[in-house]
Amino acid sequence: MSDPKTVAPRTDRMIERMLGGDRLALARLITQIENRTAALPAIMRTVYPRAHGAYVVGVTGPPGAGKSTVVDRLTARLRAEGATVGVVAVDPSSPFTGGAVLGDRIRMQAHALDPGVFIRSMATRGSLGGLARATGDTIKLLAAAGYAWVLVETVGVGQTELDIMELADTTVVVLVPESGDAIQTMKAGLMEAADVFLVNKADRSGAPALMAELTFAAHLHRTSAASPKDIDWEIPVLSAEAQHDVGVAELLTEVRRHRAMLEAAGALAVRRRARRREELKALLLDEFRQKVERALAGGELARTVDAVMEGTLDPYSAAQAILTVLRLESS
Repeated sequence: MSDPKTVAPRTDRMIERMLGGDRLALARLITQIENRTAALPAIMRTVYPRAHGAYVVGVTGPPGAGKSTVVDRLTARLRAEGATVGVVAVDPSSPFTGGAVLGDRIRMQAHALDPGVFIRSMATRGSLGGLARATGDTIKLLAAAGYAWVLVETVGVGQTELDIMELADTTVVVLVPESGDAIQTMKAGLMEAADVFLVNKADRSGAPALMAELTFAAHLHRTSAASPKDIDWEIPVLSAEAQHDVGVAELLTEVRRHRAMLEAAGALAVRRRARRREELKALLLDEFRQKVERALAGGELARTVDAVMEGTLDPYSAAQAILTVLRLESS
C-alpha cells in the first residue's frame, strides 16, 4: 500500500492533469475508484465541486437488445453536434480476473481515437442492479473532466437493472421484438425505470405488436395513482434499427424533450437532491458495515459473536450489546 504521506500530493497532481484534459490521468483515477483505494475520499472531495455539469443518460434492457449499438450511434450524433461524451459500459465480471469481460468496449472502436469521447468498461464485480459499484463516482469524474453528456450502458441482465434509476437523468429501455417476456419485465420494474422505450431491430416481425403493448402499458402507467407525478410525462415508444442509424435521431430528440421538461418543472434539481441524499445514506451504511466487520474481528465483540454461535446468547441481545460498544445505541 502507498505511504499515506504521498497519496494526497500524487492524487492532487493526477487530478490537475485530468482537469487539464489528460485522458490517461482520468483513466488512472477511475482505476483508483474501481479498486476503492485509500485515495478515493480525497479524489471525490477534490472533484466534487465540478462534478454536477453532465447530463446522464442510462441505456438498459435485456441482453442482445443492441444497447451498445444504440450508445455508439447516440455518441456519434452528439459528437456531430460538437458535444463531448463520456461512456460508462458496465460488463459482466470475468470469473478469472474480476475485470470487465468485454474489455474496453470493442464494439465502440469508431470513437477510440476521438478526443471528445472517453469510453470506460467496468466490471460489475458482484454488484447487483446491473451497475458496477463505482459507476456513480466514475460519472462524477467524467463530469468534472468536462464531458457534457455521460451515457451509461448497463450489464444487460434484464429484470435486476433498476439501479440505473439512481444514477441517470433520463433512462432509455431498449427491447427487441422477440423479447416475448417484455411485459413481464415491465411488471418486474422496468416500467418505473423507463423514461423512453426503444424497440430496436424494428425491421423484425413482432415489432408493431410489441410497440402497441408498450404504448398501452405506458399510458396505464401515466394514469396510475402509483406513477410519479413530478412531471406530466407519458413514456414515448420509439422504433429503431440502430445498426443502420435509423431512429436514433428521434431517440435523441425525445431524450432532449425529457430533459427540457425536467428542467422547466424544476424536477431535475429535485431528483438530483434526492439522489445525493441516497448516495450519502449508502456511504454511511457502507462505512458502518466496515466498522462492524473490523470490530467483530477481535476483542470483546469477537467473544459476543462466539456466544451467539454457541447458542448461549441470543442474536437480539448481542446486536444491542454490539451497538452499545460501537456507541450507536444507549446502554
